[in-house]
Amino acid sequence: MASVEVSLKEMMTAVEGALGAAVVDYTSGMALGTLGGGKDLDLTIAAAGNTDVIRAKVRTMEQLGLKGQIEDILITLETQYHLIRLVTGRNGNGLFLYLVLDKSRSNLAMARHQLKRVEEQIEI
Repeated sequence: MASVEVSLKEMMTAVEGALGAAVVDYTSGMALGTLGGGKDLDLTIAAAGNTDVIRAKVRTMEQLGLKGQIEDILITLETQYHLIRLVTGRNGNGLFLYLVLDKSRSNLAMARHQLKRVEEQIEI
């Protein structure tokens, strides 16, 4: 099992082109930890904003009567990928992993694979 700090380091080093990573509690919108980012990428603000994205998607799924769980949500920008993966383990209820990637230097399939691995190992 991996701590938040270890999980963040793994997210940033295991995926080429990683610009920032966060572990977020989507019940409160608070980041439990962040790594990377910068003046153009405030991970604390992104954590809060992406909490709204998850809540909206969950609400829409309920209204549509869709069953099943959200695995991940991808937001594609001109130069970046923003990848959100919900943590489904017993200790991760209400958490999500957030990874921002440089679109020109990253492999989206590999990033999704690595986030799944991190999600399976995180312990809060």
